[in-house]
Amino acid sequence: MTLRLWFKLFISHFVILMTTVILLLVVLIEGMQIMEWSVLTYNIFWNFNLWGVILSFILIISLFCSFVYSIGLSEPYENIHAKINWLILGKYQHPAFSTEKKTPNWYEPYKVVDEDIRTLRDKIVQISTDLQEFSAAPTFVGTETKEEIIEQERQRIARELHDSVSQQLFASMMMLSAINETSAKEMPQPTQKQLAKVEEIINNAQTEMRALLLHLRPIELSDKSLKEGITQLLKELKPKIPQVVYWELDEIRLESGIEDHLFRIVQEAISNTLRHARATKFEVYLHEIDDNVQLKIIDDGKGFDTKANQKVGSYGLTNMRERIASLGGIIQINSLPNQGTVIDIKIPINRK
Repeated sequence: MTLRLWFKLFISHFVILMTTVILLLVVLIEGMQIMEWSVLTYNIFWNFNLWGVILSFILIISLFCSFVYSIGLSEPYENIHAKINWLILGKYQHPAFSTEKKTPNWYEPYKVVDEDIRTLRDKIVQISTDLQEFSAAPTFVGTETKEEIIEQERQRIARELHDSVSQQLFASMMMLSAINETSAKEMPQPTQKQLAKVEEIINNAQTEMRALLLHLRPIELSDKSLKEGITQLLKELKPKIPQVVYWELDEIRLESGIEDHLFRIVQEAISNTLRHARATKFEVYLHEIDDNVQLKIIDDGKGFDTKANQKVGSYGLTNMRERIASLGGIIQINSLPNQGTVIDIKIPINRK
């Protein structure tokens, strides 16, 4: 019950009852001449005159009726408001929608709205299902799918980067380490600082290369589940990076195309973290909550201003948003400068 609704009902009841009583008195006194106006000033009991008793009676009835009606009117519309909020949050399978359908009566108009919301929810679920099926379906270009063509090109670029740039960076780091071990003491202090700076640059370049190769690696999970694919990815990555990695994953079975999309989202999020966050650790969580897949990636890096027009790594975030939108999901990014970043993704699980 809201105070505003109760007050409006109270004023309405009071005005209606007051008007009715005044009209009745006018009819009795002026029309039928059964009594006189002076009767209203007679004291009946406890020094209360008739007019005071009538006014008190009207106030009590108005208070009582407005209280009862406000409770009766508030409850159904609060339920409607709650269902709309669940729709906005993407929780289409919430128990609020599981109540049995009833044919609305003519004197219960709010039930018509409730049924309309239920119908809207069913349509949203159907659209979300169709969208996920469309996103998971392969797109053919000639005899090959679009994904196969992209994957072949990714593998080619990854091989070239690994065989050329990555190896050269590794060789440069080895040569620099050898110089530092053999001749560092004989070099002047400015030269030692310059070598340390060069070593830092090469280290950063190697980290960038690992992130880029991670971004280009195959996205198909083959016969592995989403949990197994992410676990293998993180285990392979853990000894190659300085960051501490923690993960907590549930076993969730989805359509293969949807799992590939989610796996790719994890790759892009981790790649962005390695390249831009300057984090010392990051965490990956995958859970099923209220018929939604919740994917959360957390890092303790430098963060960024989410409201800024130009964001570091915005291209990767744009790709992630597009993938999530194609699955009918939602993404929330919470980040502040020097306070890390939390990427929270929810994808509806459409049960057939």
